[in-house]
Formats: sequence, structure tokens, C-alpha cells
Amino acid sequence: MIFFDVLALIVVYIYIVIIFVVAEMVLKTRPEVSRKFLHIMIGNMIFAMPFFSDPWVMVWFLTLPITIVLFFLTEYSPIKIDNSVTESGHALGLFFYAEIWTLLIAIYSMLSPANDFKFFIWIVALAIVPMVYGDGFAALIGQKFGKIKYKVFGGTKSIEGSLTMFVVTTVMSVFVWMVFVSIGCTMPEFNIVNIIMISLVATLCEAFSYGGIDNLTVPAITSILYYLVAVL
Repeated sequence: MIFFDVLALIVVYIYIVIIFVVAEMVLKTRPEVSRKFLHIMIGNMIFAMPFFSDPWVMVWFLTLPITIVLFFLTEYSPIKIDNSVTESGHALGLFFYAEIWTLLIAIYSMLSPANDFKFFIWIVALAIVPMVYGDGFAALIGQKFGKIKYKVFGGTKSIEGSLTMFVVTTVMSVFVWMVFVSIGCTMPEFNIVNIIMISLVATLCEAFSYGGIDNLTVPAITSILYYLVAVL
């Protein structure tokens, strides 16, 4: 089992390095596209989670180290680092992104039955979906095609962007659900109504969040709702 965890870590780290290189070098002239490219592509790591025999390997050797590194790229870091090293920008948002992933894996691993630490790993994946795919594509579509604007708590959103988030979150949640079922993960009975309703709540949560805080609030609330669905 240790061998496969190490192999999975190596593969994921190689993938992350490639994604950062592409984002920083190839797309650096378009920082917003670069940021969302990084946002979405790193999120694909949810498909690697079931291949780890122990989720805590992901916490200690993957998501937590990345969270620490990203913290040192924020303005709150005690060590000041030239932000030119991250043309993708939004270091605080990326820090939240990695932080909530770490917390969710740790929390739902502890909530899983003692004989199966991966019992609720699917909740982590589905909680990440709105943040990765929904919010990622919503920003791209909203910035390019968003015509109908609205403001919530000082943040400007677009109807087109919010609709994109809802649709993409719903579709990708179904896709991720099916993938996890196909590889043998323990899942509750499929219910499209639950997915649609949770995707709607995630969209509303994103609309009421701004300044990168949605990277925390959206996955947290989504995970709680899926946990309630699984338990009840």
C-alpha cells in the first residue's frame, strides 16, 4: 500500500509542476485566464484521491505542504516573497483553496468508520467540484459574456456567471459521482434532486461571498449538505 501511495504522490506532484509551469510561462500574458486555468486544472486532483490507500498521506505530504507554501505567498506571510513568482496571482484565494481541501480530507477521514478511512472521501470530491469547476468556469464566462450585473456585499457578479456555475456544478457533480461509483467507492443511492439542490445552494453561497472567501465557504457548506444526505 505504501508503494502505491508514494507512486500516487509522485504522479500528482509531477502533474502540479506541469500545471504551474503552463500557467506561469505560457499563460502569463493573460493573468486572469492563467489563474482560472490553474484553479480548474489543479482541481482535477479529486480524481486521484480514491487511489490513495490512506487519505492522511494526502494531508501530510500533499495538501498541507502546498497550503503552507501558498501562505508564504500571501501578504500575511512573515517572510516577504516577491509575488512576481506567481503571475497567476490571488495568492490568498489559492491559500484558501488548498486549506479547505486539507481540512475536508482530515475531517471526513476522521468521520469515516475506523476500518475504512476513505468512506467519506467522495464528499470531499463533490465539495470541491463547485469551487473548481463551477466557480472556475463562472468567472471565465461571466467576465467575457456577463451583461446582467448584480452586487452582493460589495462584490459584483453576473447572472450569466451564476447560471454557468449552477449548470457546470450540477453536470460535473453527476460526472464525479459516476466516476467514483465506477471505481468502487462507497456511495449513497444516486439522487439527482439532491445534487441539483446542493448545486443551487453552492451557487447562492458563491454569490454571497467575495474576495476569495468563497474558496472556503462554498466547499464547507457543500460538504455539510452531502454529509447530511449520506447520514440521513
